[in-house]
Amino acid sequence: MYKFFIRNILFLFPPETIHQFIVFCLKIPLVSKLLKFFYGYRHPSLEIKVCGLTFPNPVGLAAGFDKDAEITTQMADLGFGFIEIGTVTPIGQPGNPKPRVFRLRPDEALINRMGFNNQGVEAAIKCLKKRPKNVLIAGNIGKNKLTPNRDAINDYEICYRQLYDYVDFFVINVSSPNTPNLRELQDKEPLLGLLKHLKSLAVQKKPEKPLFLKIAPDLSNQQLKEIAEIIKQVGLDGVVATNTTLSRENLNTSREHLARIGEGGLSGKPLKNRSTEVIRLMRDQLGDQLPIIGVGGIHSPQDALEKLQAGATLVELYTGFIYEGPALIKQIKRALLKQSKSIAEKD
Repeated sequence: MYKFFIRNILFLFPPETIHQFIVFCLKIPLVSKLLKFFYGYRHPSLEIKVCGLTFPNPVGLAAGFDKDAEITTQMADLGFGFIEIGTVTPIGQPGNPKPRVFRLRPDEALINRMGFNNQGVEAAIKCLKKRPKNVLIAGNIGKNKLTPNRDAINDYEICYRQLYDYVDFFVINVSSPNTPNLRELQDKEPLLGLLKHLKSLAVQKKPEKPLFLKIAPDLSNQQLKEIAEIIKQVGLDGVVATNTTLSRENLNTSREHLARIGEGGLSGKPLKNRSTEVIRLMRDQLGDQLPIIGVGGIHSPQDALEKLQAGATLVELYTGFIYEGPALIKQIKRALLKQSKSIAEKD
């Protein structure tokens, strides 16, 4: 019903307009209850323990959908096992000028250049004080656009300290393509300095909350290997692979249309193979113990299983959720149960 009727209506309107409409609708109690009834599938066998945290299931909502933690309860009702809010910055900022989100329907993809639009860390905390008890929350943190890279550590520290009491783990975002020069923080020296500083803050806290690093798919394999070494050196807790890509290769959308859209990070089906490659490479480099959250191009249960087979511990949805609808969450969870049952029978 969603793909053949509801989606066609929603896609008649600009992406951000529809996003705001959906957020509004989800806050209506009756709507939330109906969605929970139809999609809130739970099963004890789906529980997974990662970094000392018990996830109700391994399917999460990627950052960018609930930037200000407004609808964490509703997303939990839809069946997500964890929700990554943000990216949150110390001070609220409007992001880049609109329009800044574009659908590539022939590719089942999105291009966005949002630019860390959010209401700031204090607004997120206000919402998180009402967070649900049955879902884990990751705080995706970044720097403000006007903060120079030399001062970026201060922005990440502010977000870490203020969000500490309200989230279960953190995702350090240095890989968005939509904040000027942000990806320079993935270079060896600045990345090492930032991660060492945040890790030093983490070990001072009790309990110590896990730190994950979100990486770009556009890094070379050699750069990814260097980042893996930094992660091991610092003692980081995990990786999110991957953010959106700047690549426009092998798309069905015309070059003319892409030129009209302009800059931005690409997500959705075209990212699937590269994100899986990055997961596989990072798993080879990091060994078996460090968790990896796989995100990028998951539009079916099989896509999710491929990420897990490549080495992901958990997966996240964003663009696939928009194109396939909330049924995708339940479908992935049922596929996981079916796979585990099949393995158990073979044993």
